[in-house]
Amino acid sequence: MVQDKNTAKAEGQVASDSKSTDTSRRRFLTGSAAAVGAGAAAAVGFPSIAVAQTTTLRFQSTWPNQDIFHEFAADYVRIVNEMSGGRLRLNLLPAGAVVGALQLQDAVISGALDGGHGVCAYWYGKHKAYSLFGTPPPFGWDANQFLAWYWTGGGMELYAELLEMLELPLVGYLTGPMPTQALGWFKEPISGAEDLQGLKYRTVGLAADLMREFGAAVTIMGGGDIVPAMDRGLLDGAEFNNPSSDRLLGFPDVSKTWMLRSYHQDCESFEIIYNKDKHDSLPEEFQAILQYAAKAASSEMYWKAMERYPRDLQAMREQQGVQTYITPDSVLQAQLDAWNTVIENESQDPFFKKVIDHQREYCERVVGWHLEGTAPKVPAYRHFFGKEPTDTSTIL
Repeated sequence: MVQDKNTAKAEGQVASDSKSTDTSRRRFLTGSAAAVGAGAAAAVGFPSIAVAQTTTLRFQSTWPNQDIFHEFAADYVRIVNEMSGGRLRLNLLPAGAVVGALQLQDAVISGALDGGHGVCAYWYGKHKAYSLFGTPPPFGWDANQFLAWYWTGGGMELYAELLEMLELPLVGYLTGPMPTQALGWFKEPISGAEDLQGLKYRTVGLAADLMREFGAAVTIMGGGDIVPAMDRGLLDGAEFNNPSSDRLLGFPDVSKTWMLRSYHQDCESFEIIYNKDKHDSLPEEFQAILQYAAKAASSEMYWKAMERYPRDLQAMREQQGVQTYITPDSVLQAQLDAWNTVIENESQDPFFKKVIDHQREYCERVVGWHLEGTAPKVPAYRHFFGKEPTDTSTIL
């Protein structure tokens, strides 16, 4: 009996709750209908607010996935994506994902890619002046001074003029200062300029013309193809860029002789390019992010390089048996003399001469000031560390 009473009580409570729920539901639906009506009326007088969407760009590097250069490209992509709060997103691909390294520019122009990360020297076949924006002559400047010329010294305007002159629908920025590159990897040390005669050698840009002045048989190829070519004997010597890249690409597996210092590419920088129509269709805010990210990535890249390059050089010496040699002064002087010939030959082209003259004037002023006011570094290094900076390399 007690159970029946409790059951009846519970059933009555459920019925009461159900009636209350039905009443609340009717009130909610009535209120919702009124709200919808009010919202519809308001829509007549006010425009709707669009929900922010993500704009995604296909962005390929000219570097193999394992190369530190691809990592530098990834750093740029990360900065863009973070600065935009995810509203603009670059989708990074390695060399070969869509096109090979040397086909990147054409792919961006055609729209197969929206943008890419590479070097100007790869496009010097379209105009020799292209290389002046990637691997300029050794006028005494370093890569940071070269980038200063581009960003604040008038180089950016000349770069834009080159694109317009060649009718290339691109927008680009230089970024990432690269220190002096090594002469390269060889079977035996290079003791004199005559050793380069007839050598099957890989390089890019104006450096190809420079090495041909020594009688070298120059081949231009992307970074990922160099070590396999050396392994098959298609190359007698080659340069790529730096200790980290060269180690990751496997140069120590095909050569144990690395010649440090050279004027063939005394300084260099990366180039970031975009399809002009795609770039110009973006909001100005996004365009600004793409440019300022190039500046930010430039500093970050250099800081990372200063940490990684020396460590990888030491590892190649200690763990992989690489012997490093200092390129003889006679070879360096012969390179400077060869640069005179290359510059004279190419200056027959008016635009090439215009850029060269501009760079000369800049370096005479800026590098002259820097050299005059900067204390020499070798005596300071010798004083505090008690050794020469070449103690771990052989001087020929």
